[in-house]
Amino acid sequence: MKEQCKIKTSIGGQALIEGVMMRGPKKTVAAVRNTEGALETKDFSDQIRQHPKWMRLPFIRGVVSFIDSMKLGYTTLMYSAEVSAGTDAEPESKFDLWLEKKLGDKTMKVLGTVASLLGVALAVVLFLWLPAFLFNLIPGAKESAGLGWWRSVFEGMFRLVILVAYMALVSRLPDMRRVFQYHGAEHKTIFCYESLEELTVENVKKHSRFHPRCGTSFLVLMLLVGIVIGFFIRTPNTLLRTVIRLLLLPVTMGVGYELIKLCGRHNNLFTRIIAAPGLWMQRITTKEPDDGMIEAAICALQAVVPENGEDRL
Repeated sequence: MKEQCKIKTSIGGQALIEGVMMRGPKKTVAAVRNTEGALETKDFSDQIRQHPKWMRLPFIRGVVSFIDSMKLGYTTLMYSAEVSAGTDAEPESKFDLWLEKKLGDKTMKVLGTVASLLGVALAVVLFLWLPAFLFNLIPGAKESAGLGWWRSVFEGMFRLVILVAYMALVSRLPDMRRVFQYHGAEHKTIFCYESLEELTVENVKKHSRFHPRCGTSFLVLMLLVGIVIGFFIRTPNTLLRTVIRLLLLPVTMGVGYELIKLCGRHNNLFTRIIAAPGLWMQRITTKEPDDGMIEAAICALQAVVPENGEDRL
């Protein structure tokens, strides 16, 4: 059921390992529960960059926001991993000790960069190259220009299937399920704030865990927008289609971001139709949180709410 909110806020967040990050117009704060059960908070406001006006223009701001969110999300996620692990982390292996000897303080940064590059490469193969390759295996598909529309639909639906299957599989892992519970706590707390209710555990519990401005919804919208963009990519060559789609990613991000902003500001038939696929996906990527998770989300949100109401949309 659609939440009937009294205000709309620009405040958003991200689920962390045993915690929640909330990002307001001026401050970004992460609240993470340590091994002793206490909440630790850290202000990441220095990570927020002030961009020139042209970077805040419609469609351009989507790409800029995506890059900023990725950087900030990675930084806060690493922080939550350190706090939640505490001093009970597993003993270092010989490989870990060798890396520390060779790289010193740069070990985590280098490993993070390598992991990110491998992740991007895997995403390109699974979401861009593989769908085009598989469609070309259909008899006559590569030679028929009349299959252009079906090609884009096939590739887009294949990407959606991969995303849904991946999310469904990882949601079965106990650690990831807890992250998805914190994700639910983040959404429910923002809804409670938008309803102008006191931020208490009992009040937050009453609200929905499905929010139209979620990053999950953004990913789904990007895939759907990609289907439309694919209608205009006429080449059947797998490698060339992959390169063109990579070059058009800023367009996909820009359009997807504007649609998410539209869903966050308005509640009408058009926005409900746009938001529906992402809200459905959130049934996988969000779970009902416990009281401690809600407390973490409340702690982070209260720290970023501005006094002058400049977060209101």
